[in-house]
Amino acid sequence: MEKPTADPGQVLVKVKASGVNPLDTKIRAGAAAHAKITLPAVLGMDLAGVVEELGAGVTGFAPGDEVYGMTGGVGDLQGSLAEYAAVDARLLARKPTSLTMRETAALPLVVITAWEGLVDRAHVQVGQKVLVHGGAGGIGHVAVQIARAFGAEVFATASPSRLDVVQGLGATPIDYTTTAVDAYVTRYTAGEGFDVIFDTVGGPVLDASFAAVRTYTGHVVSALGWGTHSIAPLSFRGATYSGVFTLLPLLTGRGREHHGEIMREAAALADRGALKPLLDHRNFTLDTVADAHAAVENGSAHGKIVIDID
Repeated sequence: MEKPTADPGQVLVKVKASGVNPLDTKIRAGAAAHAKITLPAVLGMDLAGVVEELGAGVTGFAPGDEVYGMTGGVGDLQGSLAEYAAVDARLLARKPTSLTMRETAALPLVVITAWEGLVDRAHVQVGQKVLVHGGAGGIGHVAVQIARAFGAEVFATASPSRLDVVQGLGATPIDYTTTAVDAYVTRYTAGEGFDVIFDTVGGPVLDASFAAVRTYTGHVVSALGWGTHSIAPLSFRGATYSGVFTLLPLLTGRGREHHGEIMREAAALADRGALKPLLDHRNFTLDTVADAHAAVENGSAHGKIVIDID
């Protein structure tokens, strides 16, 4: 394809790295009805790169700036698996100076999802007890760090082989394979329930969240609220539920400024040492994108997969 140009309100970015998320593989397979893409398409949602040129009306950026964001790969928006991408300037922020391009490209989708759940919906704060389900996963390991940065005491479920990852992030690890819900609610909250529960797994884990949240003031947030669930356990506790659908600004054009704000806040957290992504050690390029997607699909990735573009 020809090199794109920046339309009014856009920034042309020379892409350095593209982060891979499970959603990318679902979009590629045509299995994400909520994230359809207009064909022919360039996939890839997250990018880190360097500003090449500015479209009319764009302020706040200059050629040469290092930037990042969740900028495309859904709807009719060009994705990040390309040498250049013309993207909406509202979705971008300057890259954290303390992180590499690869580390930065791993952040956008997972940071936005975690931030919208914990900060925008649940208003996480100092002194709260926060439980993150799937604390070693892509969204989960970032959610743990954001909750801790806001002063919460964090607990996280994980499989036995990933408990050390959760502990290394500063959360109290919970082995979900051997510990029943009522047991960890009793042990860590004296039976009161957690103030905030962030579900990144869905299915039965969301049901368990409804039974583990604090009475009256508790808040359950889920990034995977698919399927059919009984909200009776939540209702009987007088607690609250919120869903997170991170793609809405990309699909509708509404709320894109807030994604840029989140990216700026995340960069500040990273630069003060409070946020750092876990990366898989393997290197992939545009020639091996299929292998990168396979690593996400088969569960062999330990940390975020990133594709080096330049």
